[in-house]
Amino acid sequence: MRRTAIASLALASVLLASSCFAQSTARASAPSNESQLLKSTEAFLRNLFAWGPEFKVTLGPLAPAPGPDFYTVPVKVTVGGQTDSGTVYVSKDGKTFFRGDMYNIAADPFAENRAKLRPGGDPSKGPADARVTVVEFSDFECPHCRELFEIMQSVEPEFPQVRFVFEDFPLIQIHPWAETAAIGARCAYMQSPAAFAKMQGSIFENQDVISTENVWDKLLGYAAQAGLDADAFKTCMSSPDAKKAVDADHAKGVAVGVNSTPTVYVNGRPIVGGDKATIERFIKFELAESAK
Repeated sequence: MRRTAIASLALASVLLASSCFAQSTARASAPSNESQLLKSTEAFLRNLFAWGPEFKVTLGPLAPAPGPDFYTVPVKVTVGGQTDSGTVYVSKDGKTFFRGDMYNIAADPFAENRAKLRPGGDPSKGPADARVTVVEFSDFECPHCRELFEIMQSVEPEFPQVRFVFEDFPLIQIHPWAETAAIGARCAYMQSPAAFAKMQGSIFENQDVISTENVWDKLLGYAAQAGLDADAFKTCMSSPDAKKAVDADHAKGVAVGVNSTPTVYVNGRPIVGGDKATIERFIKFELAESAK
């Protein structure tokens, strides 16, 4: 599910929109140093998007951009107790502001994503040495993630040569039992990798009847149905190990820019949402490319 509470404040659309730009030419002369560049950039952002004093805006630190004449500028915006983040680009002379995707044409645009998404220790299907890997970031309480789960039931059998990896990305700000469900599914995987799919299916298929109040009992029931040892499952749920694994998945997602669920990466190519046709097209393209 998209972070609608934040999107309604126009944060995600402002910071994460693609292929758009603005230019500032009259407000100030070129900054004399990086600190002044960040200050002038914040002033421009506040004016451009009408961010008043109730918006806390944090910029920086500056980093190299794909274009040699620009800096990459991380932006974090907090309002009403909610935070969103993104990236913009500012020219080194302080005269041009750009938001969207900037690429170095000579480099593989998805190589960095692939490096950060190296799977290991996560639930997966398919050969470990597959030429194409599909990584799915999901939230067990997210209705759109349930839709993607159903879609993947038909996509995965089409591509037995592809590796499919499931990563947890619970949106705890809006989904109060998602993290607990993720921990339960991870405990199932840790006890028996083969049981993960059963637990995953039980949670998504019963999403409408799970609540913050009953999630623990529901998970115990699904664990029993999956043939797991009840005592070992309870111990795992109470230990920090499964939560650490869920947190590691979440951190990996943040590192590659995940901000909504579901988000899918096909050999590092991002797909926000669960569009079956796009997923299949990306997989077929990557299979063809890897065969060259």
